[in-house]
Amino acid sequence: MSEAVLEIGKEYPPQNEAEYLEKLLEIAQHNLNRQQKPVMRGEHAKPHGCVKAQFKVAENLPEHLRVGIFTEPKTYSAFVRFSNGNSRSQPDNKGDGRGMAIKLLDVPGKKVLSGEEDATTHDFILINHPVFIVRNLQDYVDFFEAAKLAKGKFPVKFFFPGINPWEWHLSELKIAISLLTKKIQSPLTLQYWSMTPYKFGDKAMKLSAKPGKPNKLAKSYPKSDNYLQQVMSEYLAENEAEFDFFVQIQTDAQKMPIEDPTVEWNAPLEKVATITIPRQTFTSPTQIEFTENLSYNPWHSLPEHMPLGGINRARKLIYQQISQIRHDDNHVSKREPTLEDFESF
Repeated sequence: MSEAVLEIGKEYPPQNEAEYLEKLLEIAQHNLNRQQKPVMRGEHAKPHGCVKAQFKVAENLPEHLRVGIFTEPKTYSAFVRFSNGNSRSQPDNKGDGRGMAIKLLDVPGKKVLSGEEDATTHDFILINHPVFIVRNLQDYVDFFEAAKLAKGKFPVKFFFPGINPWEWHLSELKIAISLLTKKIQSPLTLQYWSMTPYKFGDKAMKLSAKPGKPNKLAKSYPKSDNYLQQVMSEYLAENEAEFDFFVQIQTDAQKMPIEDPTVEWNAPLEKVATITIPRQTFTSPTQIEFTENLSYNPWHSLPEHMPLGGINRARKLIYQQISQIRHDDNHVSKREPTLEDFESF
């Protein structure tokens, strides 16, 4: 039987996806620690800092890159949050996925997130690895179930579910090992990727942010439990940091699939913007409280950059509901920040 022909920028959700979406939501709700006050994020709960930044869309972009946010040269104020993937108690020197979440402010246009269409924010969610750890939602459920059985240890059962080698997840194991063995100097020195795809008009894209300059201290920093916040704080007290922001456009729907985020796309990174993080302090109690109440969601998005693929469809359901539970439990109103918040931060 010939392989189905896939189309550029098109999603292919499986028929049984609703079943796995429901299971993943149940897992996320179960994993949320509602006894701890305040209730923290379910994922990426440990912040290294949320900083003010400027996101400057490049001038003179070629026509094929002038889509959505990147249609015209413009500078957006932004809150950029750097984080660890696991719990707050995990030391920074332990292997983990590191996040860079970007929230642009004062972005005109309707957004695709239900109930928040009039929000004036636009979010990009990036991790320090080009691909995701599971292929689809069924594997995501299996991964969480294996992690539960492992009780905090490496979830071997997911990667080797039985004696049949055809059932082993060897490519996913390679991704996990790569993530867990990365040596981290500072959140400001890493390259980050979206891992999952997004619309780029009638096409699809992935995203990446890469340091535009070294962004690091001349000296090394002791690897304390919270050294990533410490080194970032010390650097930004005296220096500005800079990231180049890229899109990677899907050119082959078979080799760059929408529904399998474990596949790295072999397409050029095309620069569309520069992120500048000016000198600042970001660790006052008021700043920390404000940023704890922020919610980052890739579905805070213009239609031209709507999230694509099964993992993003799960994020739509889970992120919004977990955020609402967290804010309700903390007796904090859930709202998107404004330029006024930025200027007072």
